Amino acid sequence: MRSACMEMVHELARSDPRVVYVGSDLGAGTLDAMKAEIPERFFMEGVSEAHLIGMAAGLAMEGFIPYVHTISTFITRRAFEQVAVDLCLHDLPVRLIGNGGGLVYAPLGPTHMAVEDIAAMRSLPGMTVVAPVDAEEMRRFIPQTLDRPGPIYIRLAKGYDDVVSRDSDGFEIGRAITLREPGDVLFVTTGVMAQRALASADILAGEDIKCGVLHMHTVKPLDAETLLRLASKVKLVVTVEEHTLIGGLGGAVAELFADHEWNAPPPRLKRLGLPDRFLSDYGSQDFLLEGCGLDPAGISATVRGVLL
Repeated sequence: MRSACMEMVHELARSDPRVVYVGSDLGAGTLDAMKAEIPERFFMEGVSEAHLIGMAAGLAMEGFIPYVHTISTFITRRAFEQVAVDLCLHDLPVRLIGNGGGLVYAPLGPTHMAVEDIAAMRSLPGMTVVAPVDAEEMRRFIPQTLDRPGPIYIRLAKGYDDVVSRDSDGFEIGRAITLREPGDVLFVTTGVMAQRALASADILAGEDIKCGVLHMHTVKPLDAETLLRLASKVKLVVTVEEHTLIGGLGGAVAELFADHEWNAPPPRLKRLGLPDRFLSDYGSQDFLLEGCGLDPAGISATVRGVLL
């Protein structure tokens, strides 16, 4: 997914002189091809994320479209004030690309786990928040960032995740994609958790529990129309996210359900995500997800427990 994102930024830069890449202390080899071909629009800055955002804001005010790229925790948590004041306040077209959303950097401990990034970015006026599901969806998404007004936060997974998106579904910012039609249950996911929800749906299908999967790649603005239409057909809506339960996708869905005027009793809502604490265990992304009940078996067990 990360490679696909970088390739698409390079492709946009080839075709549009407004596109600028600004990285922050990333590893050797990051966009070397763009650096060699378009060196005047390639910048690799040091470990100073607040200044990075200020630089991007200045470039945007001069007519450029900066794609700013670094680790998710640093671009959201560390530079939050600059993102709010320099970018959102001025509604600038800066694209924030966050490496390692969720528990990708779990082996490095809680300082590198981006588990509140969606909540932080979703809270900012004018910010668009997108978490693609796989590399192919990333390729369909990035071209749409070129002329969209205002800032965008793009949450990257670790890459090499299974491809579950379909070219036939296309991609539109703010429009959810139904990966599987619902029965009694509707999973609502974002980012790579769609893969785990689909696997859980397969497990439950063997028990005659039919589960749909709605891929909410855009967490803000939320596709309320599609979500409410599908939710009205099911008994249970289950949000699944690699993010704290506070302020993320589940929170956005709960807010929508609370404010909506239902014509019939609403479905039950169950939110699955990370607990409200720093995860102290060290290990792989999958190891920590399993410990939080966010692997396919854990998700299935929770749904089973709610229904039975």
